Amino acid sequence: MSDFMIESVTVEIDAPSEFVWSVLLDYPNYPQWNPYTLAVATTLAVDSPIDLTLPKPDGSEGTWVSREYVRVVEPPRLLRYDTGDTFPGLLGVRDQVITPLGADRCGYHTFETFTGKYAEAVFAAQGAYVKNGFDSVAHALRDRVAALTLTP
Repeated sequence: MSDFMIESVTVEIDAPSEFVWSVLLDYPNYPQWNPYTLAVATTLAVDSPIDLTLPKPDGSEGTWVSREYVRVVEPPRLLRYDTGDTFPGLLGVRDQVITPLGADRCGYHTFETFTGKYAEAVFAAQGAYVKNGFDSVAHALRDRVAALTLTP
């Protein structure tokens, strides 16, 4: 059984890791800037649900909710959640990583690793959708942080 990984571009952000982390976890404001994850409902407690509202993969109108489970919260560096047993035969593990590049600069990227009986099929069917979504989040996070740091 193979793992299938989808990884975003890495963006560099001119802000401290702690500030980028705060923007990443500011879920009520996601509709203002996040084109891929339109809403998030979670307490961020480890092993608790995180409900991600996403645009439909086929590009049609509307959204769908992916229920996943928080596994690691390590501010201001790593947020990990996975699909748990939501989809029998498939486990998706998503990492969002902030890497310090100095006191006032950091990098961000996200990736998801799919394992299980249906991993290859999901990767083949949804890989481009997820990759485009992940890239859009990385760029939008960078742009959102820039806009917030320019605001008086």
